[in-house]
Amino acid sequence: MSRFKNPDARYRWSVALRVLAAALGGYALASALAVLLGLLLPLERAQAANLGMDLGFLLYVPILLWTFHTRSAARAWGWLLLWNGAAALLAWWLVKGSAA
Repeated sequence: MSRFKNPDARYRWSVALRVLAAALGGYALASALAVLLGLLLPLERAQAANLGMDLGFLLYVPILLWTFHTRSAARAWGWLLLWNGAAALLAWWLVKGSAA
């Protein structure tokens, strides 16, 4: 049984949660991927960071579109959290490995 008795309210909450997922989770994922690309690109540090940020902005658009394409807002949040965690963990591992 649904918490929302009005189907219109359920739809509005779903759209609101997707907008939050696209704005917050999408931005976090694009930023994490930008950092990861900056670490992986075989360029000078400043050039790699600049190119990583440029590519991060280009990746933000498909991430936004994907969040509205998924079946549910919960699925969008789950995948965004999973990919954010994976990108952040890999970036942390790369930075920790280069510092040692």
